[in-house]
Amino acid sequence: MAAMDREVAMAILKEHTENPNLIKHMLAVEAAMRAYARKFGEAEDLWGITGLLHDFDYEKHPTPEEHPMFGMGILQGKGYPEEMLHAIKAHAPYLGVPRESKLDKALFAVDELTGFIVAVTLMQPSRKLADLKVSSVRKKMKQRGFAKGVNREDIQTGADELHMDLEDHIAFVRDAMIEIGDELGL
Repeated sequence: MAAMDREVAMAILKEHTENPNLIKHMLAVEAAMRAYARKFGEAEDLWGITGLLHDFDYEKHPTPEEHPMFGMGILQGKGYPEEMLHAIKAHAPYLGVPRESKLDKALFAVDELTGFIVAVTLMQPSRKLADLKVSSVRKKMKQRGFAKGVNREDIQTGADELHMDLEDHIAFVRDAMIEIGDELGL
């Protein structure tokens, strides 16, 4: 089994991903996953690295036929644990892999939301996560023309599966992202 080493995970990510925005997305998901691991008393490195690597193959293999299964072969070959691989597969609803563990549910819950939070933050005058209000996120969720690629149902389902109120979930993920705001450029 592979050690949960962040430097090794970052090397894997950077070997397969050049797009700075995609890298920032994975950093945001990692931050939210680490925060949820602390909240739930789970293994922070496992959860964080799962978030960090969940989309590492997406830039070169973005189709449902390839993502995330191309990356699964790489991660399996490196000895990453099955619970991590299952969570990464379960974050892609089109694969039909059930979300069973808290790890599975948390990854699904934060994936779309982190991207949406970034999009809303970039619309704010300060472009700073620390200034982002939950009400602004909720308001933008109702605007179907805004960030059209973000599935609002998935955001709500993710909060429900974690047994979190949606506004509390948004605030929690935003606060986790604030911790790395400089890295995200926000």
